[in-house]
Amino acid sequence: MRVLAVTKIFPNALEPHSAPFNRQQLAALSRRCEVEVLATIPWFPGLARDNRAIPRHEVIDGLAVGHPRTLYLPRVGHALAPALYLASIAPAAAAYRRRCDVVLGSWAYPDGVAAIALARLLGVPAVVKLHGSDLNVVAELRGPRAILRRTLPRADAVIAVSRALAERARDLGVDPARVHLVMNGVDGEKFRVRDRAAARAELGLDADRRWLLYVGNLKESKGVLDLLAGFEQAAGERDDLCLAIIGGGAERPACEALAARLPGRVMVAGPRPLDEVPVWMAACDLLVLPSWAEGTPNVVLEALACGRRVVATAVGGVPDVVASDNLGELVEPRRPEALAAALVRAAARDYDPVAVAAEGSAGDWDQSAGRLYDVLAGAVAGRA
Repeated sequence: MRVLAVTKIFPNALEPHSAPFNRQQLAALSRRCEVEVLATIPWFPGLARDNRAIPRHEVIDGLAVGHPRTLYLPRVGHALAPALYLASIAPAAAAYRRRCDVVLGSWAYPDGVAAIALARLLGVPAVVKLHGSDLNVVAELRGPRAILRRTLPRADAVIAVSRALAERARDLGVDPARVHLVMNGVDGEKFRVRDRAAARAELGLDADRRWLLYVGNLKESKGVLDLLAGFEQAAGERDDLCLAIIGGGAERPACEALAARLPGRVMVAGPRPLDEVPVWMAACDLLVLPSWAEGTPNVVLEALACGRRVVATAVGGVPDVVASDNLGELVEPRRPEALAAALVRAAARDYDPVAVAAEGSAGDWDQSAGRLYDVLAGAVAGRA
C-alpha cells in the first residue's frame, strides 16, 4: 500500500520540534507500507517570516517529505482556504497519479477538505485524521463548519484521536460506520519512569522544591494565561512551588514577565528537543495542561508513561486518559482560581510513579500505526 499524507502540522527545517506526534506515527506507519508526506508551508505575499530557509524536499525520520507552499489570505481566507490549498498542492500531487493508493489528510481544515478533493482527482480513497483544534476551534467558525458538513462525510474513513472528536465528526454528518478511534502512541524508550533527583541534577533544578511542568504551545487557547494566573495564586500559598515552562509562542513574553515577578520560582526554558522532554518530565512532580480544547494530548500520555500525575482541564479526550484520582485531577477550563486550588492540592500529595505509569500506560507508536494502517487498508479495500 502506498500512502500520500497531506498536512500542515509536521516538522521542517525552521520548526524541527513541530507536531512530533505526526512525525512519529507516520514514521512507524512507513515500516508497514510506503509513505510520502506533503508537509505544506503557508505562504502569502509580504509574509514577514522567511520561509525560504525551508527546503522543497527533505528526509525526516526516514520519510520523504515535500514542502509545497500553500497560498493563504489572512483574515479573509477561511472560506477560500481549501480551494487555495488544493490549487497550491495540485502541481506537486499530480506526480502521484498511479503512485499512491490512498490520500491521508492529517488535520481537518483545510488539509482534510483538500485531501478529499485531491483523492478524487487521483482516483483513490481519502482518509481524514482529526486532532483536536481542527474540529474544536476551526469547525466552530461559520464558513469552515458549512464546508466540513458538505465534504467530511465524503471521506472514505475519518480517524479521531478521542471519543469526543469521533462524536463531533458524527455531528457533522459522517456515517458512524466510517468513524474510527485511533489513539496516538508513546515512545516507551524515551518516556518511562526515571529517578527524579537525577533528572533535577541534570537540569540544574532545585531538588527540594515542588516542580510543576507545562509543555506545549504558548498561546491563549492552550490556557497559558490561565496557568500563569493560577500559578501566581498557588505560589502565594506554597513557597516551595515552582513552574517550568517548555515551548514557544505568542504568550512567551507573559511567561517571562511572571518569571521576573517571581524570581527563582518560574523557569521559561523555550522550545526543547523531544529527546530532552522526558528528562523534564522525570524532574517534575506534576504536569499541568490547562487547555480550552483538546483531542487526546500526547503530552498527557507521555507524562503518565513517565509516572507523573497530571492536573488538566476536562476537555476533549483528557477525561478518558486521566480516568482516576491516582492519575491526576481535572478542572473546568478558563478558571484560574480552580486551577490554583487543584495545583495546591496536588502538590501536597505524594504518590508512587510506578503505579501511575502502570495504570496510565498507553500503547506505543507501532501499535498506533498498526491501527492506522488497518483503517487505511480498509478504505483501499472498500474502494476496490
